[in-house]
Amino acid sequence: MTLPSQSVRTIQDLAGPAGRLEALLNTGRPDAQYAVLLCHPHPLGGGTMHNKVVYHAMKAFQSFGFPVLRFNFRGTGLSEGQHDHGRGEQDDVRTGLDWLERNLGLPILFAGFSFGSYVGLRAVCGDARVKGAVALGLPVEAEGRGYSYEFLAQCGLPKLFISGTRDQFGPRDAVAAAVAAAAAPAEMVWVEDADHFFIGKLDQVQSAIRNWVRSRFLSEAE
Repeated sequence: MTLPSQSVRTIQDLAGPAGRLEALLNTGRPDAQYAVLLCHPHPLGGGTMHNKVVYHAMKAFQSFGFPVLRFNFRGTGLSEGQHDHGRGEQDDVRTGLDWLERNLGLPILFAGFSFGSYVGLRAVCGDARVKGAVALGLPVEAEGRGYSYEFLAQCGLPKLFISGTRDQFGPRDAVAAAVAAAAAPAEMVWVEDADHFFIGKLDQVQSAIRNWVRSRFLSEAE
C-alpha cells in the first residue's frame, strides 16, 4: 500500500466486531520507522478523535514522519455500534492495531488520552506488535467512573505517563502510585499547573512526547 507523504486520508475499511469505525490516517514519510495508534477521551464526555489533546499528540508523532491512525470508538461520531463502557472499546483498539499491521507493516507506538489511555493500555499491553505506549491524563476517578491499573504490574512495554499537577480526574498521588506499581520501564512527566485537558500547556505535552520518542526509539538511528 503506497501512501503519499504527510497527507490526511479518511479510512473506509476499519471494521471491528461492532461494525465500521470512523477513522483518519495522517500519513507519514516513506522511511517512517514506526506507525502510531492514537485513542480519544471518553465519548460520554464529548470525546472524539478530533479532541485537542489527541490532535496535538498526533502532531508530535508526525514531527518524526510517523503515520498516525486516529479513530472514533464504537457509537461515537460516524462509528457503528454502541458505547460499551471500556469493554468492547478494547476490541476497537485491537482493530486499529490489526489495520496498521495489515496496511503499513511497521512496529507500532500507542498513545491515548484519558479514557483512551486506560482502554488502550489494557489492549496493547502484551501485544508484541506494540513497542511503546504513551498515557496522557491517566484517569483515576472521572464523573463517577473509577479506573484501576493493577494490570500495569505485568506490562513490560516502555511507558510514558504525562499528567498535569492539577488534573481533576487523576490526582497526583493516585497517578504516581499507579505508575510506581507499573512494570519497568515507566517514565512519569508532570506538567506543572496543568489540568486534565492541559489547557495552555499542550506545547509541553508535545515536547514530552518528542523527547521520549527521541531518547527511547530514535537514539540509535541518530
